[in-house]
Amino acid sequence: MTAGSGTTPAAMPMVAAVRLIAAREIRVKLRDKTFLFSTVFFLFIAVAATVLPSVLAGSPDSVAVADQVAATKLRDAGLTVHVVTDDDAAERQVRDGDADAAVVAGPQVLAMDDVPNSVVRALSVSPPVRLLNPDALDPVVAYMVPFALAFVFFLTAFTFGLQIAQGVTEEKQTRVVEILVSAVPVRALLAGKVAALTLLAFGQVAIVSLVALVGMQLAGVDAQVANLVQPTVAWFLPFFVLGFIMLATLWAGVGALAARQEDIGAASMPLQMVVMLPFFAVSFLSGNDTVMRVLSYFPPTAPTAMTIRIFHADTAPWEPILSLVVLAATAVATLAVGARIYEGSLLRTNGRTSFATAWRTRSTVA
Repeated sequence: MTAGSGTTPAAMPMVAAVRLIAAREIRVKLRDKTFLFSTVFFLFIAVAATVLPSVLAGSPDSVAVADQVAATKLRDAGLTVHVVTDDDAAERQVRDGDADAAVVAGPQVLAMDDVPNSVVRALSVSPPVRLLNPDALDPVVAYMVPFALAFVFFLTAFTFGLQIAQGVTEEKQTRVVEILVSAVPVRALLAGKVAALTLLAFGQVAIVSLVALVGMQLAGVDAQVANLVQPTVAWFLPFFVLGFIMLATLWAGVGALAARQEDIGAASMPLQMVVMLPFFAVSFLSGNDTVMRVLSYFPPTAPTAMTIRIFHADTAPWEPILSLVVLAATAVATLAVGARIYEGSLLRTNGRTSFATAWRTRSTVA
């Protein structure tokens, strides 16, 4: 059977057909070991990104000190000690980044943005601690939380998308699709698949986000970090849904272009680049404010770039809203493109279908 064969699906309301296909896809997915494993893996990433920073923080590598007695105590505790001429020199070392902490007269412990518990424990007294930059975000947190968000979006969009493509190709290769389109319209088949996978992906990410927030509370994460993470996660969820929808239909279209599982790699390469390159761009360029500002409005990178900027409190109130609007408009456009490719190639079983052929062909069973 090929596109345009004239087969007409049995009469079924569009909404009912979409719900039927979505329910079928969800049942299959909930029994899939890959889906269950990826959920557990994401939970591990969430816990690591929220708990590890508090575990790793507060252990300086080096301490600047002018007093010899204090220097001996610090060395006995296994800390690296920089002996300097006076307290001013010790403070300068901390400000310049040459030392992680300093012990000055009093005694008093100096640090930039986090209490150096190992230094406090090494002294025989309990000295007061003065933070030179108390509002600074811990660098471990500043790196791990944005990376975790970018990684979750990348891996979810890639793995779920590839599974959508593989599922469509398998149905086409085994000719099961011919049975399906005899019962439901092609567009209902596509809509059901996209709706089911979007719901499952959103549920997975929502559970991971909830576990991350609970993990922060149990780990006693600093209130400053919690106040940044909570709104970031709240914004990340709608960005994730729109970003996933933007890509899901294209993945289904890629699966319909392939005639065999072996063809998916070549057929999906451009789409794989669309998913992978934004992840690496955001990961390596997150320190460049100008680039991140541009990437936060570029649809493929907006779900991660904008939420990273939100985490760093680097956005005006209107910016996330505008970015969401741009992303939503792009998602609508890619839905139309993906649907046309899907319809034009789904029933063409005589080899791999080119993009141009699929675009020109309009299925009569749509």
